[in-house]
Formats: sequence, C-alpha cells, structure tokens
Amino acid sequence: MTNLIPAPSYYKYFNKTYKITEDSEGNLYGHVLNLRTGEFDLATDLIHRILYDVHADIDEINEAEFIDATERERARYLVGDGPIFALYDTIQGIIDQAEREGRNRLEPHENALMTQLRKQTFKMWEEESARRAAGEEPQNTFRSTLPPKREASE
Repeated sequence: MTNLIPAPSYYKYFNKTYKITEDSEGNLYGHVLNLRTGEFDLATDLIHRILYDVHADIDEINEAEFIDATERERARYLVGDGPIFALYDTIQGIIDQAEREGRNRLEPHENALMTQLRKQTFKMWEEESARRAAGEEPQNTFRSTLPPKREASE
C-alpha cells in the first residue's frame, strides 16, 4: 500500500516537533516531542489534525529544521549532566559570547557549528533512548524545567 503522505515527514506543532513515520506495511505513526522526557511519544491520533487543520501553529518543516527545532526545545526545557548537556552548554556559550560582544547575529561559522552540534545531540538522544529501552545505564541525567503536571480532578 502506498500512502499519499510522504514518510518520514516533519512538523512544528505548537511549541513541539512532530514526525510521521511509516512501517514496512504502509501504516503511518505520529510521534510528538515530550518536553518532560526529551523523547518522542507515540501520538498517531494527531496525524489528521497535523495534516488537515489550518492553524498558524502547525507548519511542515524539513528534516534539518526538525532536528534544529527539536534540539532547541530539548535544550530549553531539559537541564542535566552528561555528554548531551555538555554540548548544549557549548551551544549556549556561542550565543552568550555573541551577546557579550554586542552582536545581534551569529557569524556563519558559528551557525554552522551550532547546526553540527545539534545534529550530534539529536543522534545522542536516539542512542540514549535505545540504551534506556534496553535497560542499560543512561549516560545522561536530566530533569524538565516545566512545572509538574497537575493531576486531573476526579
């Protein structure tokens, strides 16, 4: 079965990233970034809304934009220790240096370095998720900066 929707495809869904993937049988799956865990949660129920809802906060993006946006959100909402967070500190250091120098824009080589570092942290998150799923010891410890979720009233 061939889908009319190309997979993978990538989106910015409000302040989260979202991707649509396809299995070998042609079934589509949606995955939304969880800003509390840094991982992608299964959210296939959002596919129709992502594709057909006309809303200013839903945009299709390319893979490079998806990786960049995902890593910006992870760096913003998650703090911790380990190799991923050391790279986030490096990225923030580049931004801080430009601000100290009174620059409104980063130099092309700084943007290229940040893009490369975000690609690297994206891959590291995938590896970290696989380690955790296999029951192995994580290389990174972290917590979300978001306030705790409130329990629904009964």
